[in-house]
Amino acid sequence: MGIIRIAQAQINTTVGDLGGNTAKVARYIEEAGHKNVDIILFPELAVSGYPPEDLLLKKRFVEHCRHALEELIPKTKGITAVVGLPDEQDGRIFNAAALMHDGKLIDIYHKVELPNYGVFDEKRYFSQGSRPVVFAMDEFRFMLTICEDIWIEGSDVERHVRETAANVCLCISASPFYAGKLDLRQQEVAAVFAQRNNTLLFYNNLVGGQDELIFDGTSMVVAPDGELIARGKRFAEELFITDIDTSDIPEKPAPTSTSPDDPAPILDPLGGQKEARAPHVINDPMDGVEEIYWALILGTHDYVTKNGFSRVVIGLSGGIDSSLTAAVAVQAIGAENVTGITMPSQYTSQETFSDAELLAENLDMEIFTVPIKEIYITYVDKLIPLLGDGDLGVTGENLQARIRGNILMAFSNYRGTLVLTTGNKSETAVGYCTLYGDMAGGFAVIKDLPKTVVYEVSEFINDHAGREIIPRTVITRPPSAELKPDQKDSDSLPPYDVLDPILHAYVEEDMSPEEIADLGFDLDLVFEVARMVDLNEYKRRQAPPGIKITPKAFGRDRRLPITNRYLFGLLEKNRKR
Repeated sequence: MGIIRIAQAQINTTVGDLGGNTAKVARYIEEAGHKNVDIILFPELAVSGYPPEDLLLKKRFVEHCRHALEELIPKTKGITAVVGLPDEQDGRIFNAAALMHDGKLIDIYHKVELPNYGVFDEKRYFSQGSRPVVFAMDEFRFMLTICEDIWIEGSDVERHVRETAANVCLCISASPFYAGKLDLRQQEVAAVFAQRNNTLLFYNNLVGGQDELIFDGTSMVVAPDGELIARGKRFAEELFITDIDTSDIPEKPAPTSTSPDDPAPILDPLGGQKEARAPHVINDPMDGVEEIYWALILGTHDYVTKNGFSRVVIGLSGGIDSSLTAAVAVQAIGAENVTGITMPSQYTSQETFSDAELLAENLDMEIFTVPIKEIYITYVDKLIPLLGDGDLGVTGENLQARIRGNILMAFSNYRGTLVLTTGNKSETAVGYCTLYGDMAGGFAVIKDLPKTVVYEVSEFINDHAGREIIPRTVITRPPSAELKPDQKDSDSLPPYDVLDPILHAYVEEDMSPEEIADLGFDLDLVFEVARMVDLNEYKRRQAPPGIKITPKAFGRDRRLPITNRYLFGLLEKNRKR
């Protein structure tokens, strides 16, 4: 009896970077060894990065992952390590956790519960495991689990916990972030699993950005009564160490499923003598706006740097969306790596032009001004043989946006910078954006932020900084694309405090127009919003990737056919009733 020291390596991996990922795992194993750690956990699919998607269909990829594991095994001399990787056996691929001890591979666990909803496609790639992996240490039994294994009540995994009489569950995970998910993960999953199975739970989560997905870390240790013992940092790498007095580990009856011919391997604690240390500081949870802010920063930093860029360029309009995008980019990769280009037209007000310059000054970022009035006049003149010489209407408005897109892309090509687009979820949902114009670029930072949340995060940035980063007039001025005289977003759209709840109900809750109207909204307005959402699926398919913030983001979560007459017919039918 004594202290078992368990480390949770909450690391940021990169999909496909097998050498970099395994080198990072090795460094953390070495650091844990210096701190007398007995067991160290790494995230789900740490070797390959998560999610590897169709890399798993490449014949050599899983084989190379196994080679990387073979290089790690000798690094575990003097410690026990659990590392996630894809594993192939008998022609089938499994989402796996390798158990290594003192320089030897002891066993490999295969994930039992494979999620296949939302952003998850694990049944496309992985076969289902069936066998528990349990080892004994200090007369207590430790069982390996992987992420979704602990999310399903009454599953085979829970049966394994009972039959093997596991005292401690070690769960490696890659649970993606969305705003508010921590409470679900901690209170409704981890705590309930620990209580239901009378087991101590170590839950180690991935951190970092991978394309649209953000992993927030926030690894945790949960007592058998469901109480939180310790929790790791949010949105940051960390070696998170917890000492467990074996007298606090729940005693269990003898296992009923361990055959005398196949006993759980007994692994000696290798960390040496140690004095118990206080539990890791439990960070106060961030509120919704703050966690969104840090998720945007992490997602932007990782998308830019993991894809080989060092600098970004943003079209600064003086409006709220481009201002927020610039503020996030500066925090993510440094002001010296962010360039703004303001492109005033004949419709740009002096106030918005000045706000763009003031924002750049507040952020200490580079800014250029490229007026587009003369370019626009030239374009229109050259288009007269095609379009005539009358009022171009929306075509003229879109032409301005496309000129700006061309300028940004030319700068990007010449300087080797990544263009960050500035559209938000509300506008993208209803198609209030221009293909090859304001949608032109490589990454959409606030793509999944409703417009009302854009304002909330902008207010948070100023409050967090203790000074005005985003000019106050940007926040208080009615939003406008400024593509024609005295234009306001409200000329074409409902007020955002009306539009956003309708979009949330229709897009994220899959409610019918009639159900949404029952919430207190005008039925004709709901029909029109729904029509715009469905009509503009083709635009969203051509938009750059962006950071997932809500439970149901366009693209990964919500995938509807572009050619689709079902809903239009349904709406028309409902109208005639």
